[in-house]
Amino acid sequence: MTDTDAQDHALLQLARTLRQQGYRFITPTPMTHSRVNSRPQNRRAEDAVGVFGWSRPFAADLLPAQTMALMTTAGILEPKNNDHWQSALRLSSLAGELFWHSAFPTDAPDAVFFGPDTYRYANALRDWLARHGASVRRAVDIGSGSGAGAVLIARECPEAEVLAVDINPAALRLTRLNAELAGVRLEARHSDLLDQAPGEFDLIIANPPYLIDPSERAYRHGGGPLGAGLSLRIVEAALPRLSPGGTLLLYTGVAMHGNRDPFLQEITQRLEGRGLAWQYREMDPDVFGEELLDGAYTECDRIAAVVLEVTRPAVR
Repeated sequence: MTDTDAQDHALLQLARTLRQQGYRFITPTPMTHSRVNSRPQNRRAEDAVGVFGWSRPFAADLLPAQTMALMTTAGILEPKNNDHWQSALRLSSLAGELFWHSAFPTDAPDAVFFGPDTYRYANALRDWLARHGASVRRAVDIGSGSGAGAVLIARECPEAEVLAVDINPAALRLTRLNAELAGVRLEARHSDLLDQAPGEFDLIIANPPYLIDPSERAYRHGGGPLGAGLSLRIVEAALPRLSPGGTLLLYTGVAMHGNRDPFLQEITQRLEGRGLAWQYREMDPDVFGEELLDGAYTECDRIAAVVLEVTRPAVR
């Protein structure tokens, strides 16, 4: 067994042990996370949720020796000041499953995101699968991150071929781990959009970064006009790869400006006259409001979470 294999085995065993103990954690926004952790009583962890959910420093005698041993083998036990420790990963709950992802704060360029956007994305996907899941034979999650979307497809469509693609090796590793933790079958593959994922798909999903990030961290920076660049690239890459009757389900964020939706205007222009059925809706009218305080969004009205669904007509 290689060092990486040993680390992965330890992470799986650790997550399964925590699940058996009833572990559950819902990841909030970074601002909420920071505010809750800043309270005097939360400066250090007092239980497993504090350690693996809230990413708080903890004393060496807080956790059982077996848990500390698993963290050491997994390579996620990091020293902190004053003889304290901290976990390098978080473990979050979604739809009855547990997902490993990056610890708070997610400052690293290769951080693996998981948060409220993931929950909204999962809700949109689960709603679509409840209506159309039986038609899915081949699916791909573009920019899989933690693998949440791909895992949900694989769980609800166990006979389907499911690909999870990302440019971040850390994300692909956690996607594989989280799939094994959920007991589902999928393939995680390095790919820039669909470059390394040939063929057509019945379902293409994506939850891309959609903000302008000065540090251009891959999990957060959308590029282009007000962060919409990557979302537009995904639409253009996905549409020619839809099988007859296939659907693109894109969850993203849009910076509204002058009481207008510039992303909807752009999408309308790109989809008109292509013989595609599509619908577009705001899932949440106001997310990441703190971004309006400075930087690229000081002239914007709000940032909305939206869902775009585009379907290629079936062959008759």
